[in-house]
Amino acid sequence: MNVWIAVTVTGVGCYLLKLAGLVAPQRVLEDPRVRRFTELVPVALLASLVAVQTVTTAGDLRLDGARIAGVTAAGIAFLLRAPFLVALVTAAVVAAGLRLL
Repeated sequence: MNVWIAVTVTGVGCYLLKLAGLVAPQRVLEDPRVRRFTELVPVALLASLVAVQTVTTAGDLRLDGARIAGVTAAGIAFLLRAPFLVALVTAAVVAAGLRLL
């Protein structure tokens, strides 16, 4: 039951946030601080999701060397300007290779 409450509250919150963006005055949306915030929030959310998925299993903290190495390999691929698909395959190959060993 608590999960459905969280899903409902999150859904309503997302709807209200979207509505606020539609009714906000143009001068507010053009403010450099607001623009910077809207550019950085998705990156921060995605980074936190990757971090949580990398070091947790079934809600427990678990430092899995293969996962961490895979994410590190993907990060290096991104630093070398590799496309997303190449970084994804690199992470999978590194993690699978370490698990195989």
